[in-house]
Amino acid sequence: MALNTILVVAEVHESGLHPVTLELLAKARAMGTSVHAVLAAASDGDTLASELGAHGASRVYLAENAELGECVGGFATAFAVRDAVAQCSPDLVLFGQTYHGRDAAGCASVLLQRTVVSNIVDLESEPELRAVSTVFGGTQRVATAVTGPAPALVVVRAKSFESAEPGSGSAEVVRLSLDLPRWVKAGRVAGRADESASGPKLEDAPVVVSGGRGLQDPKNFALLQELAAMLHGAVGASRAVVDAGWVPYAYQVGQTGKTVKPTVYIACGISGAMQHTVGMKGSKYIIAINKDEGAPIFKLADLGVVGDALDILPKLIAEVRSRAN
Repeated sequence: MALNTILVVAEVHESGLHPVTLELLAKARAMGTSVHAVLAAASDGDTLASELGAHGASRVYLAENAELGECVGGFATAFAVRDAVAQCSPDLVLFGQTYHGRDAAGCASVLLQRTVVSNIVDLESEPELRAVSTVFGGTQRVATAVTGPAPALVVVRAKSFESAEPGSGSAEVVRLSLDLPRWVKAGRVAGRADESASGPKLEDAPVVVSGGRGLQDPKNFALLQELAAMLHGAVGASRAVVDAGWVPYAYQVGQTGKTVKPTVYIACGISGAMQHTVGMKGSKYIIAINKDEGAPIFKLADLGVVGDALDILPKLIAEVRSRAN
């Protein structure tokens, strides 16, 4: 099935375009004849539009207004999507599966009277448009035909595609003047609270050091923090320790947490249940430390160490420190 125009819904976070936006642009370029983007931003719209152009968007529909930064959720973005669709008549609209993207997709579904297909990890266009999802902890892939009137609305999980390096392309900017209903403007962001953290974000880190129940006590996550800092990485966790309140939900890697694809993933005291491995099995190299030699995590590991993580981690930290000096 030939896809003439694909519309990518751009999202902004604290340091610019969200990485999932760049991943979606790369996939759209591989599938569509023409790639457009739509962006609702409070500020820096032209700079962000230029970046979208460098990553393959030939046209950017830009709604820029200071009050958009205070709107709740992705509702304003959904209205920008509606207006962009009316102008470019795309075959496919791609959203990132973030909190913002899911809000925007749900609202856009109502505005456009189209069904949303969510939690997608891949897309196929031949012989028909099919959305690929995973089941059974990511061990099986299911391709579902996307039918009905255009555009199809598809929500894609982060890290499903590789982003491309920026090129020399530029985008035509079409400015949108959003006519937002009162209910969108009524909900306002009263404040923001960010967890203090140093080093790279979990989903962007080249090295991830994750811990599970095998660490025995939340205070032992200090060992992971120390090792991760030495390796310029980030700390992750299994669902079990997040549910137990040892670390915040932002640390969780897995089916109901974050998907990560670092160069090195170090699993410390994690058994390797499917709920966790679906979020990290795409890592280039996996190192597992577990005292249970029959732990499922060893089936994925490139290097497995059988032993108590609490005995091994201090020695590993000492060795890394000695090589750094």
